[in-house]
Amino acid sequence: MALAMSGAGQSGYVAGVLLLIVALIATGLIVGALARLALPGPDPMPIWATILLGWAGSLVGGILSGLLLGRPAGIILSVLGATIVLYLYRRFVQHRPLTGPGARRLPPG
Repeated sequence: MALAMSGAGQSGYVAGVLLLIVALIATGLIVGALARLALPGPDPMPIWATILLGWAGSLVGGILSGLLLGRPAGIILSVLGATIVLYLYRRFVQHRPLTGPGARRLPPG
């Protein structure tokens, strides 16, 4: 009887972990995609980079929210954080401006 109960508990734990992973991937994808839509210009990046952008934006948004508001960040501050991360990436890594003719060109590479 104890083996059956531990097996049921184990499958519930695995299902919870898988649900957490799927939720993290979906949230990162949504936040990263919204940040890419917020800034004009092309961003040729694969889907995994968009997910990482969303995760980094959620981290930056959470830090800003904790420092400025003293509470956890929501989806809006996560998108704002991802937009800041994407802007800084374009500015300092790709050397592209936010506006003007240079903003619409593809990054070198």
